[in-house]
Amino acid sequence: MAKKYTYYPGCSSHTSGKDFEESLQAVCRHLGVELIELPDWNCCGASATHIAEHEVGVQLSLRNLAMAEKLADRDVVTACAACYSHLKYAEYAAKNEGVKSKIGQYDGKIGARNLIDILHNDVGLDEIAANVKHKLEGLRPVGYYGCLMLRPPEVMQLDDVENPKYMEDIVGALGGEPVHWSYKTECCGASLAIPRTDIVLKLVGKLLAKAEEAGANCIVTACPLCQLNVDSRQKQAGELLGKSFNLPVYYFTELIGIAFGIQEYRTWLNRHIVDPKPLIDQVLSAPAAR
Repeated sequence: MAKKYTYYPGCSSHTSGKDFEESLQAVCRHLGVELIELPDWNCCGASATHIAEHEVGVQLSLRNLAMAEKLADRDVVTACAACYSHLKYAEYAAKNEGVKSKIGQYDGKIGARNLIDILHNDVGLDEIAANVKHKLEGLRPVGYYGCLMLRPPEVMQLDDVENPKYMEDIVGALGGEPVHWSYKTECCGASLAIPRTDIVLKLVGKLLAKAEEAGANCIVTACPLCQLNVDSRQKQAGELLGKSFNLPVYYFTELIGIAFGIQEYRTWLNRHIVDPKPLIDQVLSAPAAR
């Protein structure tokens, strides 16, 4: 029986995060997870609205929760770390701070969950491993969660705030070799991309350098803002530090799809800035992966 969830795609799913959206949809179909898109959803307000007018941002997210609660007795699932952060805060504000939705009635019967939580805990690692056709042996990613998925912990309630492991567990179930490092939840500076590019390049450069020092040959993330920022700024960050970076940045759903043998994966990877295909070709052509 398919597991059903109300799905909130968020604004980046059809633009900069299209590869994330297509890969998660393919993986969920393969695993029997039915994502029912929330009708008439609106932007969660991340992040400009919350900076300019915090209350408006909260109300935008509360409207989505109110509509989802009216639609069905099931939680709202999103894959975007920023969307999850703002939906989860709106849920917390309504339940703990007495904030009321001004657009639709939200009673707190349902809440927000992150897709990685669904796949790790509802579907489970055993089920993921059972669907693997191509073990990703030789793939050594560091898991990069960014700063939004886990903080503040009393609101997000997702994994260990200091040492999260969901992505590493999933990579291990796929046959990969997750590399542990101390920068899993450091900020990449995505929100400063326009006003303070200089700061962003320093932050991204530090992440890339530390990933290489840890022995990783790629990065895996669950955040479209982090993926775009770290993927697209490697040349500039390298020039700043006098280095040459070439670390592919995959979404965890892309790696699941590749391991499952979903052939559309090359379409997803073609949208990346740092070409991620040579490493995947190497992994899939290795004798142990056949």
